[in-house]
Amino acid sequence: MAVTFNHTIIHARDNQASAAFLTEILGLQPHRILAHFAVVQVGVTSLDYLTTDGEITPRHFAFQVSESEFDEIFARITVRGLSYWADPFRNQPGAINHWDDGRGVYFDDPDGHLMEVLTRSYGSGGLDAEHPNPLLTQ
Repeated sequence: MAVTFNHTIIHARDNQASAAFLTEILGLQPHRILAHFAVVQVGVTSLDYLTTDGEITPRHFAFQVSESEFDEIFARITVRGLSYWADPFRNQPGAINHWDDGRGVYFDDPDGHLMEVLTRSYGSGGLDAEHPNPLLTQ
């Protein structure tokens, strides 16, 4: 059997609200409830939101999408008036990146987790890309 990534737990103030936010932005099927988890299915992997009253340590989650899916997701981000950035450090507000000759954008979920959608895997454009991934040039 090949190793696959099955699920991860994400802390949230309101697990159902955070799960609904992600499914709506990404255009996924609505989340399902499994005991105390609000489960968002992303392919064979699930993101299992768990409500907590404790401190939430922000995490980063990246989703590779098609060009047309990117257009749809980005439209939902802008219609909601969400802040977004071209980079994970939030130094380029209101912009998307074109790394690897694709497109990428970062935005926060309701609990401060940094979400990313990208159309090309990191480094897939190589150094010959018109817009090489900055990780390759460092």
